Amino acid sequence: MSASDYAIVFPGQGAQEAGMGRDFYDMYEEARDAFAEADEALGFKLSKTVFEGPGEELVKTAVTQPAILVTSVAVMRAAEREFGGEFAPAYYAGHSLGEYTALVASGVLSLRDAVRLVRRRGSLMQDAVPLGEGAMAAVLGLGLDEIKSVCDEAAQGGICGPANVNSPGQIVISGSADAVRRAEVIAKSRGASKFIPLKVSAPFHCALMRPVADKLREAFGECTWNTPKAPIMANVDASPKSDPDAIKRALGDQTYMPVLWADGVEAMTAGGVRRFVEFGPGSVLAGLIKRTVKGCPAVSVNKVSDIQKAAGLLKGDLL
Repeated sequence: MSASDYAIVFPGQGAQEAGMGRDFYDMYEEARDAFAEADEALGFKLSKTVFEGPGEELVKTAVTQPAILVTSVAVMRAAEREFGGEFAPAYYAGHSLGEYTALVASGVLSLRDAVRLVRRRGSLMQDAVPLGEGAMAAVLGLGLDEIKSVCDEAAQGGICGPANVNSPGQIVISGSADAVRRAEVIAKSRGASKFIPLKVSAPFHCALMRPVADKLREAFGECTWNTPKAPIMANVDASPKSDPDAIKRALGDQTYMPVLWADGVEAMTAGGVRRFVEFGPGSVLAGLIKRTVKGCPAVSVNKVSDIQKAAGLLKGDLL
């Protein structure tokens, strides 16, 4: 495949479910090899938890993150087998955790290094804030400037701010639990159509996660970093990165800064992308992309039968 007008994207935390990727595992040696590599790297049967649960284990952040990453990689590698060659997109991107998957797909990190790194990331995030002291919520119907104002008013000396700018009218906030609760009252008084508390174990992408970034950067030193096959669209500033040092800086900052997903999608389309393929559990990103760039086709590949949808979308770029 030659580089073309498509981007490959990967989901973040929240997409997990027991049994994800099992049909790819059963049908494709490439998927089985990916799970076996992750199991060996981690020293325990992550694949068993992914396929069989229990659910309460799979939602633990230190398990969820490598589980979603390896599932997404397995799905993509199975699709490459079906297509008869590696993908060569204009950009790789991922939402939060998914940015690490993008690094594997693009050749920046090995799968072995990546699953170890995100397991460490998950543990650090879980331990950074005592359970119940942080919170996140999705706010629908308000613009970014209005939400920043809501968060500033709600903070009252605590931490509260935008965490994920997902699509026009859908922004996730993060911070101390009391501040997020105050934000609900303020946001609804200003016309928010919905305020949805999220079931998360920690307040991701806010200043409470800053200590995690420092420890994570130390862990970066244990990995081998390569130049990507195509630029990585960074969450932290919605700009493409090809230099490994720049990728590491952006990845560290992403830990405690907002995920500018919608801005990244717009930047990719401004850079010539006309089609998106999402690999991994769920279909959240495809939906966000369609709401962000009207009329832009995006498909999700999360079961074997979806591979043909991707083939249809990319038929002009297949070998």
